[in-house]
Amino acid sequence: MTSDCLFCRITRGQTDTEFLLENETLAVFRDIHPHAPVHLLIVPKKHIRSINDLAPGDGRIVADLILAGREMARRTGIAESGYKLFFNVESGGGQVIFHLHLHLVGGWR
Repeated sequence: MTSDCLFCRITRGQTDTEFLLENETLAVFRDIHPHAPVHLLIVPKKHIRSINDLAPGDGRIVADLILAGREMARRTGIAESGYKLFFNVESGGGQVIFHLHLHLVGGWR
């Protein structure tokens, strides 16, 4: 965890961000610049800079992120119509905040 990391502050509850799901591993909240009718961020509480910084023991965290994405797709009503789950990795891959996070996007008709 780093004190200047926005997502660390959010997952510690230091902002007024509304969590749609929270457990000991992660928090889910709406993207403030959505690119789809449903655009959620699924963020681990452990600070991991990017996919490139995953440690061998972080596999369970990644699995939890994906399972939370599936659950949030169900809760938001887009599981059957379809959705995307993706990680942006490093600046060249579109990562803007350097704290690992999974995007859930969908809801197009």
